[in-house]
Amino acid sequence: MTKAQQESISTTTDSGILTIRFDQPDKKNTIGPPMIKRICAELDKADADDEVRAVVFTGTGDSFCSGADLSSGSLVNSSDADVVRETRRDFGGILTLRIYSCTKPIIGAINGVAAGLGATMLLPMDVRIASDRARFGFVFSRRGIVPEACSTWFLPRIVGISRAMQWTLSGRILSATEALEGGLLTSVHPTDQVLDEAYRIAVELTSQSSPLSVSATRRQMWNGLTQSHPMDAHRVETALVRSLARKPDSREGISAFLERRPALFESRPSEDLAEFSHLWPEPPFDLDHPG
Repeated sequence: MTKAQQESISTTTDSGILTIRFDQPDKKNTIGPPMIKRICAELDKADADDEVRAVVFTGTGDSFCSGADLSSGSLVNSSDADVVRETRRDFGGILTLRIYSCTKPIIGAINGVAAGLGATMLLPMDVRIASDRARFGFVFSRRGIVPEACSTWFLPRIVGISRAMQWTLSGRILSATEALEGGLLTSVHPTDQVLDEAYRIAVELTSQSSPLSVSATRRQMWNGLTQSHPMDAHRVETALVRSLARKPDSREGISAFLERRPALFESRPSEDLAEFSHLWPEPPFDLDHPG
């Protein structure tokens, strides 16, 4: 990875919050395979670091991420796209699946334009807030392709099938207000307040909650969207409740409640969550037998 490619994303960690920033405003924060590999690596490190409690994505300038960097032609055939070429996978899907599987809550602080992959990468984030100047575009039909990055799975589940159809078939640009009304966003703020609000939400989600409970809840809440009957969720929840109720965090949470004091949780999702991985199996990638 070249120095320029490394500089296109910046990361900081403060008070348990990892910020991943698209930092190439002269290119409208476009994204390519090297940056995706970097983001995936940063999320790997965050999952392994129990001091990191939440992740915030944002951008520099007037764009969050304006989509794939098309300046050098085909991304899949570029010399930087080895991981994509070797696996024959949509590189946007590699990114969204990694965001989906993260063990930490993820907040999108959309400061400006989010188009193409810049829009679809938002979908597996847990909370999405935006600047009142933000714009969103699922523009794939206008580029002669189809929605990517697992968005045909995520988007209808988030905004409903009819609205997802409208947005993707037309490929038109959406205002922050329309994205909010459609359920893509939870709130809209003045540009200079978006990042502070994202940090406030990150603290709210994690400061008084068991780290293991947060990770398990996030995983099951998303996984529940794949389950065909409430009984499937009931089985997983039963296994989780029975096991977590015997953990130190449960005893501490109950004691803190009864004693009217803040809880001091000590669970380590980097180690403790593995016990439950069998509850959320991931299907293999098989391009030769899609569907």
